[in-house]
Amino acid sequence: MKSLFDRILVPFDFSPQSRRALEVACDLAAAHRGEMLVLCALAPINSLAGIRPPSGPIWFPSDEVLAAERLRLQKVVDAVVGRRRLSVRSSVVVAEPLEAILAAAQHADVIVMATTGRGALSHLLVGSVAEKVVRHAPVPVLTIGAGAGKRVTRGARKVKVA
Repeated sequence: MKSLFDRILVPFDFSPQSRRALEVACDLAAAHRGEMLVLCALAPINSLAGIRPPSGPIWFPSDEVLAAERLRLQKVVDAVVGRRRLSVRSSVVVAEPLEAILAAAQHADVIVMATTGRGALSHLLVGSVAEKVVRHAPVPVLTIGAGAGKRVTRGARKVKVA
């Protein structure tokens, strides 16, 4: 029987929140014998101002930068997965995060991702990748907020650990 957690997509940006989302996804994958794709999207940027302009020179990461980011991602994934026997793939792509996530979601059953917990003004001006993913994803999205604590099972009851 197919489970919602057979194929889990985990967008990852190296923030503490995305690490927490990866931990949750690992727990779900282990419990449901699912597989995970951990995706890190590096957005091309304007090399002068550090932002992506409507026109002008765009910086694309070199092969060395991509290799370093792949290694960095794999180290985090290995540390979080630990000794669990999980089917996990990790990928670093050069693309706008929203576009990369939505494209990868075509091959997933669920997305487990972090929210940043930015303030209202920042959210209003910039928006949220997580919010856009929730609105446009072809599969369910489980968002893990900045304040999400770890849950530990003791007997039949769950205890929240701060």
